[in-house]
Amino acid sequence: MKKVILIAMIVSTIVSCAKKSSVEKANSQEPKKDGVEVSLKDTVKEVKVGADADSHGCKASAGYTWSELKKECIRVFEGTKLSHYDDGKTYTTASYVIFDGNKAELFLDTQKESIILERKSEGDSWVNGDWQLIPWKGYVLKKGKDILYTGQ
Repeated sequence: MKKVILIAMIVSTIVSCAKKSSVEKANSQEPKKDGVEVSLKDTVKEVKVGADADSHGCKASAGYTWSELKKECIRVFEGTKLSHYDDGKTYTTASYVIFDGNKAELFLDTQKESIILERKSEGDSWVNGDWQLIPWKGYVLKKGKDILYTGQ
């Protein structure tokens, strides 16, 4: 019985070593492109995590976006979330608003740049051109006469 176990261990060791050396040979063969050997190191593009800073130094991979209102990198999802007004459609995007005194900055999924709104006094709506953010049952965002977003 001891001889059978010993023989089984020796055979499994030999088989596992043979597989390892064949894998090493396959990995050591360099690919050729147009008849010229190319190093595997040359074919793999190195990507640095966190190397995606924008012109203001905000790192999108960490969730940061430049705020014109605060003049710093912020994480908009820490602001107030606005949802598309219930128009029967299903949306998977989100929009946000941040507040600073009597100013509000909108980060909308439909706009490339943020929009800054101002209000004259406490309790008034924040306004910028056609845009109006109304503090009613949370917030209602209108453009012209159309309600586009609501949020708490």
